[in-house]
Amino acid sequence: MGLGRLIGIGALGGDFDRAVTAIISRLGFAYWKPAKGSHEKWRHAQTGKMLVVPRNLKSRHTANGILKSAGSDKRL
Repeated sequence: MGLGRLIGIGALGGDFDRAVTAIISRLGFAYWKPAKGSHEKWRHAQTGKMLVVPRNLKSRHTANGILKSAGSDKRL
C-alpha cells in the first residue's frame, strides 16, 4: 500500500498539499508566512531552508519535487 493511500489520497489523485505539509512538518519545517497567490512559505527552524508549497497542489510530480527538496525519501 502506497503512502498516498495511507494518508487519504485516493487512486484518482487529489489535493496533495495536506500530505506534503504533514510530511515536511515531521521533517522539522514549520509554516512561516503566506507567499504570492495561493502559496505558503515553510521554513526549517535549524537550517533556515525555505520551501514554497501551493495550497491547492494537484500534481503528484510537484509534490514529490517538494518532498525531495525537503530532504525526504518518501514519494506520493
